[in-house]
Amino acid sequence: MPYHRITDLNRLQALLGAVLLIESDLDLGALLCRIVEEAVTLVDAEYGAIRVLDPHERLVEQFIHVGMDQDQVELIGHLPEGRGMLGLVMHEPIRLADLAQHPASVGFPAHHPQMKSFLGVPVRMRGAIYGNLYLTDKAGGEQFTDLDLDVVETLAVAAGLAIANARLHARVSELSVAEDRDRIARDLHDTVIQRLYGIGLSLQGTIRLVEDERPRARIQESLDELDTTIRQIRTSIFELEAPGPPGQGLRARVLSLVSESGRGLEFEPEVRFAGALDATVTDGLAGEVLAVLREALANIARHARARRVEIELVIERGELHVVVCDDGVGYDSETAKAGKGVRSMSERAEALGGSSVIQPRAGAGTEVHWRVPV
Repeated sequence: MPYHRITDLNRLQALLGAVLLIESDLDLGALLCRIVEEAVTLVDAEYGAIRVLDPHERLVEQFIHVGMDQDQVELIGHLPEGRGMLGLVMHEPIRLADLAQHPASVGFPAHHPQMKSFLGVPVRMRGAIYGNLYLTDKAGGEQFTDLDLDVVETLAVAAGLAIANARLHARVSELSVAEDRDRIARDLHDTVIQRLYGIGLSLQGTIRLVEDERPRARIQESLDELDTTIRQIRTSIFELEAPGPPGQGLRARVLSLVSESGRGLEFEPEVRFAGALDATVTDGLAGEVLAVLREALANIARHARARRVEIELVIERGELHVVVCDDGVGYDSETAKAGKGVRSMSERAEALGGSSVIQPRAGAGTEVHWRVPV
């Protein structure tokens, strides 16, 4: 079949060049623009565009067009919403002699150029729909051919590969950054802060042995500086680990809760983590854990007169263990049984197939051991 502006050989070479663009260093927007430009040239179209949807297939992430100048685009005022033909092209190729005659056509907005012949194909890869690539107004008023369809489908595959590749690289980059941030935050909390706590406790023990007021004052100043440093480091941890409540990891949410509870206790509990908590614990379970910790810490603040609280969250043998220990006045089983908070902790655990145990701690104080399967 003859072509008006481009020979079969030139078309094949241009198509191959367009596909090979996905190996270039162009950013995704520039690469997709090149693909649309090649599509317009290869099928002798006047207009061409590619719509790229977000990963949830709801919103237009990118809309790249060829053939209309900027003045026309500004007069039109908004992007195609995909309610008519473009919605159908999300699922199957469509080739039309007259776009206006199709029942799904919803017409053009004001200031939009009128278009007649149409060729559109979905952009997808391994079942994932990324958007669609479409051309309008073939030169000479003709209809797009079967060969035009083959060319555009090949370019759509190239576009799908480019989008998938860009999103994969972005995801890998995000994971790498997140892992680095999580590792730094974990090191700060599990190593630096705990050592500072240890130094602070040592200084508190020393100050009781010092009778001279001047050395006592110097030691107290050092303790105050340690507290300030710990708060600053904990703020840094929150900034590293806490992107926002709904999708936030359990570690960061626990640290935030502990920081809040420190105001009621007049000191901050020590926290230890072990296991892949953020990767394993769902948002729903994290909410249950935070409710249990909030209740346990509130009980300590109200009743225990504790000077030290230790919290441990561990993933072990398919279970999440939450342990809260204090060095307070001890465990009163009758008071505990009557408390709504204790019943709530137990009911939450049982609803998830786990258990909640409150018992005296060896030496002094109380231990809460709450566990559920994960």
